[in-house]
Amino acid sequence: MFARTADRARDGAGSEPPAEQGPMVDIHGVDVTFRTKDRTVHALSGIDLTIQHGEFLSIAGPSGCGKSTLLRVIAGLTATSAGGVTLRGTPVEGPRRDVGFVFQRAALLDWRNARDNILFQAEMRGLPKAWARRRTDELMEMTGLTGFEKAMPFELSGGMQQRVSLCRALLHEPDVLLMDEPFGALDALTRENMNVELRRIWEDTGMTVVLVTHSVAEAVYLASRSVVMGPRPGRVIEEFDIAIHGHREYEPTLENPEFQRVTARIRELLGSTATAD
Repeated sequence: MFARTADRARDGAGSEPPAEQGPMVDIHGVDVTFRTKDRTVHALSGIDLTIQHGEFLSIAGPSGCGKSTLLRVIAGLTATSAGGVTLRGTPVEGPRRDVGFVFQRAALLDWRNARDNILFQAEMRGLPKAWARRRTDELMEMTGLTGFEKAMPFELSGGMQQRVSLCRALLHEPDVLLMDEPFGALDALTRENMNVELRRIWEDTGMTVVLVTHSVAEAVYLASRSVVMGPRPGRVIEEFDIAIHGHREYEPTLENPEFQRVTARIRELLGSTATAD
């Protein structure tokens, strides 16, 4: 149901997409330096990272270490000072249309209902209207929003607003979904439920996801691989392949020895900056 069809719908082509070759994202020698009127901020230093097709990568690290900046570099929203990024083998030299971005807050349009907030993505990108409506209905069903199509943002809980935001980011079938602390503003129980929902969606779709989070438990539960960054200037200090295969039930996963091993090591690396959940 959720195969990549946006380009074929837009172009009217019926051929199958080419076989995937090489990594989805290749980050090589990336440095980012910001210059302000008062000072120079060295945000990222020597980032080398490869993200494969269909991988779920989480990035953990202390506040201010450049995690969000790295996401913006991948999306083409922030330029590098040195090094570069390729996405599907193509250099990232500006904002990319083939990524989806979910921020910490849903940022929905107050005057549009849930369905129309999702369809706003199609309007901005000039996607075929009939295809976009079908895709929106599929996404709302997938994320448990069926029946709330006409609900206004103020009528939705924080978790449901983030589901709408997620649907909006997925509407155009992006190659990569970037998520910057998407559940940080939610209460603990809602955050747990959204973790389970996101993990299920990833298992069902096989899309490539990069998640930034302060929560060690979230980073390990959701991801197939986790990266830990050190204090600014941000750099990768350790990577973990998370060997918990197949479907992950929430409570059993938290009791899994591999989960406990990786979370313990990440907390050791982060020290007092790690969250306790």
